[in-house]
Amino acid sequence: MKPWAVLVGPPGAGKTTVGGLLAAASGRQFRDTDADVEAAAGMTVADIFVEHGEAQFRSLERDAVAAALDGYDGVLALGGGAVLDPVTRELLRGHTVVFLDVTVAEAAARVGLNQSRPLLLGNPRAQLARLLDERRPLYAEVATVTVDTTDRDADAVAAEVLATLVPA
Repeated sequence: MKPWAVLVGPPGAGKTTVGGLLAAASGRQFRDTDADVEAAAGMTVADIFVEHGEAQFRSLERDAVAAALDGYDGVLALGGGAVLDPVTRELLRGHTVVFLDVTVAEAAARVGLNQSRPLLLGNPRAQLARLLDERRPLYAEVATVTVDTTDRDADAVAAEVLATLVPA
């Protein structure tokens, strides 16, 4: 059993929103590995970063992604940094991976000054630009489909992804 679709992309790309819409439209369940990490740790992602550091979060994230890729058949959204892990990138081979791309300006507008995103504290726009520069090649590496979400509402993005995954 493996996910029907795996969504990757930076913060603000719409993974959770589009994932929920895709799940509803395809009659599948939606799962977010950040929620899995929070459930396993008994605390929010932000609190894991503060109390235990990024390395501990990434370890929990790697385990959550591996478990979901092996035993879940719905729509799966990965945390924005999950692709940083080479083991995770290898595990994504053979899966349908949708890279939801977005410009820095659009992502910054969507994310705002969200305190629940610890890697964006300080100057969110500059941090997003840095994250996108670092991660975009990794998202592209694992993607089987890329959809630009910039200046598009979630319904239109979900419809494009659905049409790509289930051709008429």
